[in-house]
Amino acid sequence: MVDISRRAVVGLLGLGVAGTAISWPRLTGRDIPGRGDDALTVALFGTQQDAAARQALVEGFQKKHPDVAVRIVAIQGQDWSEYFAKILTMIAAGSPPDVVTVATEGTQLFASRLAHPIDEYVQRDADEMQEYFDDVHPALIESFMYKGSLFQLPDNFNAANVFYNTTALERSGFERPADDWSLEDFFSVARGMKSGADGRFLPYFWNNRLWGGVVPWLYVNKTSFLTEEKASGGDWFWNRFYPSEAPRGGGYLWERADALNDRAVESFEVLQQMVSEGIAANPAQGGGNELVALFSSGQVGMTPAGGFWVKGLHDAGVANDDYDVTFFPRMAGQRHQFGAGGYAIMQTSERKDEAWEWLKYCVSMEGMAIAHPQPDSSLPRRSLNTKLYGAGTGPAHWQVFYDTLDKFPDTGPMPAPPQQAAVESALIKNVVGAITNGPGGVRRGLENMQRDLELALKGR
Repeated sequence: MVDISRRAVVGLLGLGVAGTAISWPRLTGRDIPGRGDDALTVALFGTQQDAAARQALVEGFQKKHPDVAVRIVAIQGQDWSEYFAKILTMIAAGSPPDVVTVATEGTQLFASRLAHPIDEYVQRDADEMQEYFDDVHPALIESFMYKGSLFQLPDNFNAANVFYNTTALERSGFERPADDWSLEDFFSVARGMKSGADGRFLPYFWNNRLWGGVVPWLYVNKTSFLTEEKASGGDWFWNRFYPSEAPRGGGYLWERADALNDRAVESFEVLQQMVSEGIAANPAQGGGNELVALFSSGQVGMTPAGGFWVKGLHDAGVANDDYDVTFFPRMAGQRHQFGAGGYAIMQTSERKDEAWEWLKYCVSMEGMAIAHPQPDSSLPRRSLNTKLYGAGTGPAHWQVFYDTLDKFPDTGPMPAPPQQAAVESALIKNVVGAITNGPGGVRRGLENMQRDLELALKGR
């Protein structure tokens, strides 16, 4: 068993979870699994209701493994960073979970310090696992590799696509955009949506955050705010499970700031123009808690979202023909951004074999269908998405969700190094100034962002 001291956890909080200020989240009794028992403890980000919803998954697992008791522990938080911080606090308190659900935002934080690589298990059970990998796009697997090792198996993902209000599109005078629509096409549609609408209407609403904020506009312009590289290694995996494709390497690396490159400046200037014209939300407006209500009432024309939004819109009473989905427009390219989620086995776990069986079951056809009975996320198994979104459940062009991976081979995960929380803070902190401070504001804002990113990547 690996010993991770409170001092080490404090260091991790400062490095990757708490951003530029160390915080020590307060735990409640619900956050701490029982001590001294035999249960495989699985932590997930959510509420007690979420934990209860996973009970069917536990029951399905225990039919195959009746000798393995499983306890689901819901860890509540405002965001992924707070969730990760609570996991670290549990470790320091001597009550670590065996398995944790981790999104792209925390994959490299956990892989670099806390998670156990699953290479040995994947290779041991290669014949059994081939069916899963045959059904999953390799880009999703690649997002969970770090320095040559695999740490998670994706059980959900969401690419950042453009959801649009069909009535607003009709008002614009345009038909559904072509898959390869251009930036100029986007501006034409947005201006057309604005024409004849009331003063509260916004053709494009976006949030200042890592997923669905400025990053999609950077990716379609073949750039980012961090330098993207690939680690060596990984051939052991690609040659065995995806032999017809060129090996993708050992996972993404984001180790250097690159906020001032010409294409990044151009993408920020595009967003600045949208805001100044009044066709896009001002990023200073904050979060998107009210976005479903704004979209469903016809006050928003377009917004970045993924397959998870289908359930949100359905629950809000939005008919599936009142909206549709398409790709982000093309700039220098048309690369898209996605985030994925999956379970990781903790390095501290004394039940790694049982934990691996849990991972395998959760990504099986049966397990994934039980875990996602409603369209709350796109599924890595392409064969399950038709049932989830088809037959009138999702929008007319719901195939866009998976086609984003198939049609744009360079589509990849959001930039999320081990210092992700501090990096995201440096990004968000400077977006408003870069876009809203008038002529010269973009470059000044990105100069500040570059400085803050460099400090974040150094762990300061």
